[in-house]
Amino acid sequence: MLRAEPLLKIRLMLLASEAQDAALTLARFGVFNPAPCGLEALADAPAAAYREAWLEAEARLSKLMETCTDEVPVDLPAAAEAPSLADLEELNHWLKDAWSACFACHEDEARIEEMRSRLGALEETLAKLEGLNVNLAQLLRADSLLAVNIGSLPAAELKRVTEALAMTGHLVSRFDQAGEQVFAVIAGPRARQGEVRGLLAQAGWRELPVPDELRTHPQAARIWLDAQRAGLDSQSGAACEVRDRLLEAFGPRLHEARLRLALARPLAEAAMSGVCGRGELAAVSGWVPKRRLDALRRTLDDRFHGRYWLDLREPSPREIAEVPSLMRYPGWLRPYVPLVKSYGVPRYGEFDPVLPFAVTYLLLFGAMFGDVGHGAAILLLSAGFARRLGAMAWIGVAAGTVSILFGFLYGSVFGYEDVFPALWVSPLHDPTRVLTIAVAFGVGFIAFVLLINAFNKGVAGRASEALFDSGGLAGLAFYLGAVGMLASRVGMFDVARTGGLLAGAGIAVVAAYKWHEARGGLGERILVTIIETLETAITLFSNTLSFMRVAAFSLNHVALALAVFTLAHGLDTVGHGITLVLGNIVIIVLEGGIVAIQALRLMYYEGFSRFFNGDGREFVPLRLENTAGGQ
Repeated sequence: MLRAEPLLKIRLMLLASEAQDAALTLARFGVFNPAPCGLEALADAPAAAYREAWLEAEARLSKLMETCTDEVPVDLPAAAEAPSLADLEELNHWLKDAWSACFACHEDEARIEEMRSRLGALEETLAKLEGLNVNLAQLLRADSLLAVNIGSLPAAELKRVTEALAMTGHLVSRFDQAGEQVFAVIAGPRARQGEVRGLLAQAGWRELPVPDELRTHPQAARIWLDAQRAGLDSQSGAACEVRDRLLEAFGPRLHEARLRLALARPLAEAAMSGVCGRGELAAVSGWVPKRRLDALRRTLDDRFHGRYWLDLREPSPREIAEVPSLMRYPGWLRPYVPLVKSYGVPRYGEFDPVLPFAVTYLLLFGAMFGDVGHGAAILLLSAGFARRLGAMAWIGVAAGTVSILFGFLYGSVFGYEDVFPALWVSPLHDPTRVLTIAVAFGVGFIAFVLLINAFNKGVAGRASEALFDSGGLAGLAFYLGAVGMLASRVGMFDVARTGGLLAGAGIAVVAAYKWHEARGGLGERILVTIIETLETAITLFSNTLSFMRVAAFSLNHVALALAVFTLAHGLDTVGHGITLVLGNIVIIVLEGGIVAIQALRLMYYEGFSRFFNGDGREFVPLRLENTAGGQ
């Protein structure tokens, strides 16, 4: 749980004609991560044509599923075999023909829908024009001396526009109204049309375009529209019959196509990096867990009965950065994995920070938000919204539980400090001790991450950094020695001499290492060594002081509660109760959110940044996708 599973690099060699079955078997095995073969003798790509045929067939199948059929779950039989390249090419040709037929049907349906939309727009316009009992073709003749405008304007402007247009020889006839908009016909001499347009623009006139199909008497237009709709209904029915016939004809074969392409997917995906070969020989290469080696051999024997050669080896030091990390977590720890992965993935062999992250994060949250009542509220809210929050609900439940625990240790219930005595320490009555505990926790945390960093450097083959650098054991020795000296100075311990020797030896080793690693002239090396050595001391102690915020937020929690009580005491009984309820809600939402972020910040910047590069590769197994939702 604290490190990735040990992996082996395997190379499965067999006949090229059985490569698809090998990939399918490894996908069913469930824990095979494809990786480059790395053999110059097998430099060909025997699965490239297979992948191209699969991609083309998959694209055509996706189009067919979107437009011409309904997607039904497909169960993959356990004994089903992957299709060969010839099978894929034949399937691809059939999908091409099926798509041509379905595309024509789809185009007909799209044309019918487009015509329906067009008729709908004409219907809206006709509904406004039906109040005119006149032949619009005659009314809107372009060669007439009479200019006619049909449109709408605000009802408040109708009287003013009517009076103004009367002076130009124009008549205004109102024929409909929709809300505050009045529909009207304006007719007058064409010679004065320019004056009319300017006046109408100022009044908010909206021209109502009359399509050619409606330039007749409204009753005739209504008859034409009804006939068009009836014709479209007939065409739509015919199109549905064609579609149903296509579904009946293509449905079983499409189901089979989905099955075969699902079985072909493993080799198509592995072909990108994990398949190589030459002539009639192919090799599938990748990573498998060491503990599953015997199970893999049994799986291959059951499928190929000895018609294969399995080569395997441990990962070499130079390829550690390319080895994927396979991590396994118990169910209660999985909700914290996304929070760690948002920072990065640990390299193969590195320390996995999920477990210490979960424990430390909860401790920090509880220490900064310790209150029995507020913790119980967080716990109940998280449990109540578990379906909506998903896996994150468990983090809320755990954080609320730890907050309740610290509430008992602090003696705090909804901000009240006198309900029961503190089992450990009260931030309100002993803030100095709380600050001391927070700094001591920070010392322990930083020492822990320095140890992890030294371990990770050693695993990566950088032993000198692990031993002598500021982030290694030498830096840890200086840090612990300096902390011991400071603790002796304030009377907590009597380890000043030992601490001084340890700190001196540690900083001397760090300075010597910095000198050895520096490049350039004498003056430049001296300057670099001094600056980087001083930075070691300054950074370590500034990061330690960052943990004072743990105490600061525990005191802030008390201060907010006191502020709420102060406001409530100045009000009547009803106001007092309302203020207490609203104040506690604000504390839970506002301070709870801030504390959650601050705990996360301490983990990321004071912890992960010291030992966790986060540039590892996640183990991505080759899997057989089951469209029915199972495996």
